[in-house]
Amino acid sequence: MFWFFLNLAAFTATISMGVQAETHIVMLSNYCGFGTPLLKQNGVTISTGAAYIVNGPLSAIAYLDTGSCGTNGEGCTILETTLDNGQGSSTTFNMTSYSVPTGFGYYNGCDGEGWDCTSPGCPGATEQR
Repeated sequence: MFWFFLNLAAFTATISMGVQAETHIVMLSNYCGFGTPLLKQNGVTISTGAAYIVNGPLSAIAYLDTGSCGTNGEGCTILETTLDNGQGSSTTFNMTSYSVPTGFGYYNGCDGEGWDCTSPGCPGATEQR
C-alpha cells in the first residue's frame, strides 16, 4: 500500500532562569515510491523530505506532490498543522481532494497520538492536542 506519513515531534526545553523554549521537529516519510513530500509555510517550501527543525511555534501544511497538485497542495490530500506548546497543537486533514493514503503522529510529549486516513471521506480525521 502506498503511504505518506507526517511525524511531528515537540520538545520543551528549560533554559536558564526558568524560561520555557519549544522546539518542533517535522519529519516527512514517503512510502509511496513516487512523488515529493512538501512542507510549506505561507506558500514557501521549507522541507522536501529532510527533517525540519523550528525553535518556536509552527503553522504549516504538508502534502505529497504527485505531479498533479497545485502550488499549495490543491487537488491533493493536505495535512494542516499548528504546533504551539503554549496554545496547544492540532493537525487536520483537508479532504477537499483525496489523493493518497496519509497519516500523522505526534512524538515526544503525545506519543501514539495521531490519525491515519486511508480512504476518501476519512471520518474522524481531526486530531487536536
